[in-house]
Amino acid sequence: MSTDLLETRVAENNQLQAVGQPHKHDSARKHVSGKATYIDDMIEPVGTLHVAPGYSTAAACGRITKIDLAAVRAAPGVVAVLEAGDIPGVNDCSPAMGDDPVLVSERIAFHGQLIFLIVAQTRLQARKAAKLAHIDVQAEAALISVADALKADQTVLPDYEFRRGSPEAKLERAAHTVRSSFALGGQEHFYLEGQVAFAFPGEDGDMTVHSSTQHPTEVQHTVAKVLGVDEAEVTVEVRRMGGAFGGKESQANQWAALAALAAHATGRPCKCRLDRDDDMILTGKRHDFLVDLDAGYDGTGKIEAVKINLNSRCGHSADLSLGINDRAMFHADNSYYYTDLTIRSKRLKTNTVSNTAFRGFGGPQGMFAAERMMDAIAIKLGLDPLDVRKVNFYREGENTTPYGQPVEEHELLATLVDQLEASCAYRARRKAVEAFNAENKVLKKGIALTPVKFGISFTLRHLNQAGALVHLYRDGSVHLNHGGTEMGQGLYQKVAQITATEMGVPLSKVKITATNTSKVANTSPTAASSGTDLNGMAAAIACREIVGRLKAFVAERFDVSETDIEFLDDQVFISGEAKFSIKKLAQLAYENRIHLSSSGFYKTPKIIWDRDKVEGRPFFYFSYGASCSEVLIDTLTGEMKVERVDVLHDVGKSLNPALDIGQIEGGFVQGMGWLTSEELWFDDVGRLRTHAPSTYKIPTASDVPEEFNVSLFESEGNPEETIYRSKAVGEPPLMLPISVFCAINDAIASLNKGVLPKLDAPATPEAILNAVQAIKRGEVD
Repeated sequence: MSTDLLETRVAENNQLQAVGQPHKHDSARKHVSGKATYIDDMIEPVGTLHVAPGYSTAAACGRITKIDLAAVRAAPGVVAVLEAGDIPGVNDCSPAMGDDPVLVSERIAFHGQLIFLIVAQTRLQARKAAKLAHIDVQAEAALISVADALKADQTVLPDYEFRRGSPEAKLERAAHTVRSSFALGGQEHFYLEGQVAFAFPGEDGDMTVHSSTQHPTEVQHTVAKVLGVDEAEVTVEVRRMGGAFGGKESQANQWAALAALAAHATGRPCKCRLDRDDDMILTGKRHDFLVDLDAGYDGTGKIEAVKINLNSRCGHSADLSLGINDRAMFHADNSYYYTDLTIRSKRLKTNTVSNTAFRGFGGPQGMFAAERMMDAIAIKLGLDPLDVRKVNFYREGENTTPYGQPVEEHELLATLVDQLEASCAYRARRKAVEAFNAENKVLKKGIALTPVKFGISFTLRHLNQAGALVHLYRDGSVHLNHGGTEMGQGLYQKVAQITATEMGVPLSKVKITATNTSKVANTSPTAASSGTDLNGMAAAIACREIVGRLKAFVAERFDVSETDIEFLDDQVFISGEAKFSIKKLAQLAYENRIHLSSSGFYKTPKIIWDRDKVEGRPFFYFSYGASCSEVLIDTLTGEMKVERVDVLHDVGKSLNPALDIGQIEGGFVQGMGWLTSEELWFDDVGRLRTHAPSTYKIPTASDVPEEFNVSLFESEGNPEETIYRSKAVGEPPLMLPISVFCAINDAIASLNKGVLPKLDAPATPEAILNAVQAIKRGEVD
């Protein structure tokens, strides 16, 4: 079957049992039954040791004046205590900049920075021993908040800017202007499985590491660097993660390095699994921002000029802050055309743990700024916020982003929003909300409908590549391996569906295997919503190579044209008639020495980005969606309830509707937590105080709205050549619940027409109550 014909049949769901069908997650039964094997479930060989981190509990930063580990070494069960001087290679676990030591010996830059590690017979012994250290630090004044770093002008990376036209001049001439400043909080990943790694020393200095990581190749690189060996001597394997959300893209490096360092030093298998409190204290979060924005607009709300300053807390080192803050800038337009603009980013250095990737990778922060601006304009003009949003949508002649990429599907965005507006009865509900608020003094409702336009691709061009390895065995079964990692999102299942479709075999015949750097090398991280796009295409290319060989063999042996041969439903069809099974063909091909294995490689086309010149095409395509949320707030307590949510999201031609809807629902709830309940709080000496479920509130089942309607947009498919014309669905849904925040803002604004509430995110009950009291006093944002 030709590629074009196959894609047509996939699009039509014609007789295909894999792609396009709502198959359950490949590990679903194992997840709910507790049989799924995570790293901490692996059988521990006799002699396995356990690693615990050691750090100072005193200051956030300062010079180390004393390290006394005698009591630690003498503690029961302790086999070894390792310090910075015991690292045989390079003392660095950063993803790129070389600015993040595995262990420090002279000074600490943030509370919780590691100074030593304990290797003991049991995990409990290691953790108890860590408490026995005597470490003195000459404390120094610490920069904790974004405001602290702004005042001190401390940055981890240079400032960056997008500019178009003359926004300053346009602002001066604009009929209307609005200015707003607000804080946008960070977020803890709170994956169910914490950071964990299990290292096994081999012969000749080899090291195998089982790591809960989204980036096996980077862990391989870091372990090799720290041990001072070649990367070929290190193998990293990942079967599954119990959640990651970006927190295991770069920050899994350190814990894998510690496990490998301990295994190297002792010659025994070593496991490093962080306690939940340590995990939250020692690992980075979503970047929190202080945002200043100015907008000039006309009487309809159409924007004429924009100035947005994005000030971001990066922490003590760069980590992934370059790409994250760039992406915040890329998404500060969201779905709107800005004629004249400046979008500036300041990447600030603080004495806190380095912030890192989190689902959306900076995009949510930039998009939030755009939506906050739309609400501000609507409130100032007394217009429906949805009308202000619509008048600023990208359209023909006004479809170029601030960084120069054309928005080619702007009509799709408008159509999708119109469809959701009608299906959720937005206009009627808006009137009902206004009527409710007129009749109730204490309880107030709010409603908002917000769009999402999210760019899909790594903005670091070389990461847009993937590899896969496929074997067809003589019994007709298929072995699949690729560079993507499974963190619960269903990537393995989707790529298996693609493989089954391409090979013409039942899904049950495809054996999914763990990601392993010795099978597929030089992998990119599973991030940027690109996992299926990249690895699915790589797997398809590998399959097509095998299928091509088999068709050539069948054509020659049976004297038919290759175009008359199809592999479908585990059968070989010639001229539409089933002749024999794939199993029989595989055996026959083997006997005739036909190669039944292939690697596949894919690189995303059309990606060109010159960061210095601020020009090019950083994204292969855009994913779109919209959500409408209705909330109820209590103006006396600040309590809030999300009463109804309607979502319409574009995934192109869905590879698996069940998984896609699950991703949308999960992403929405996680984003809702970021904007309403998940509050990070550092004390004045830089200690994270919200480091456990008792002090950090993620959404629970009771926070999910009772009426939660999620639909997939009936799409003609991705106009770009992605796998079967599908679109990414990992990150974009996280930005849909911006509508929840905007609805809260709408409810508060009803208390004093024309006044923009002073509401920061997350909109906790305390924040809502403060905003309610401020707006009653007439205080303007």
